[in-house]
Amino acid sequence: MARATLIGFSAVAMWALLALLTDASGAVPPFLLSAITFTIGTGVGLVARLFMPATDKDSKIPRQAKIPRKVWVIGIAGLFGYHFFYFTALRNAPAVEASLIAYLWPLLIVLGSALMPGERLAWNHVAGALLGLAGTFLIVTKGGGLAFDARYAFGYAMAGVCAVLWSSYSLLSRRFPSVPTSIVTWFCAATAALSFVCHLVLEETVWPDGAGQWLAVLGLGLMPVGAAFYAWDIGVKRGNIQVLGAASYAAPLLSTLVLISAGFAEPSLRILAACVLITGGAALAAKSLLFRKRATDGAGA
Repeated sequence: MARATLIGFSAVAMWALLALLTDASGAVPPFLLSAITFTIGTGVGLVARLFMPATDKDSKIPRQAKIPRKVWVIGIAGLFGYHFFYFTALRNAPAVEASLIAYLWPLLIVLGSALMPGERLAWNHVAGALLGLAGTFLIVTKGGGLAFDARYAFGYAMAGVCAVLWSSYSLLSRRFPSVPTSIVTWFCAATAALSFVCHLVLEETVWPDGAGQWLAVLGLGLMPVGAAFYAWDIGVKRGNIQVLGAASYAAPLLSTLVLISAGFAEPSLRILAACVLITGGAALAAKSLLFRKRATDGAGA
């Protein structure tokens, strides 16, 4: 379980590159960027399949076996639905408030895990997730306040749908642990196709300009919008989902640290405080996992 949780957290680490690479991709409109990067993400899955056995590790279902229809609905609604409603939220509400609402998904994962068979929600999981949310608040608001306005109610609602969709996708995926992770390949393909349709209907076409922007788009497709979704699938199916949910609040923190390292943001006490809150929250959520591992190591000695 610990190994799968770490693999799942690697997705969070890759999502930390999302802001930097998106900024470096230039003026490509969101749905077109989604279509291109999810196409690359599909390629990641296709290449990975060449090196996979006939069944994924820990899966009893051959890759060629028929996948339940509900799995397709969950996967496509999760990947495409989240991005569709997130872009819609940003078009209809201020980015700060919309982003913070959308970032309720880790907390919803932690709370929703109590409804999953065989899962037990402890106080430290909830407390860890709330500390992570507090740290994310500091990052997203840049130390300022929030200004919710009734005029943007539709945008706020769309951001709320984002949070519900991604947390539901993550929790429901756990109910199908035997479905191979390779299925994410086709979720990415469907998301790419649907994003392209949305682009044709809603946006003007602006392609990346120059090699640097194309490399940024390639990086997005390989990691945050590619390998990350495969790693997340392993984590939510076979890892400690409460720990993974609380630790997911590290994504905006790591993203900010990446931007600071690249010279796009300045370090501050606010970032330090967010670091303490999010790291402390993740450690608190993982308390039972960490102490159980130490106890096991001690017994083995």
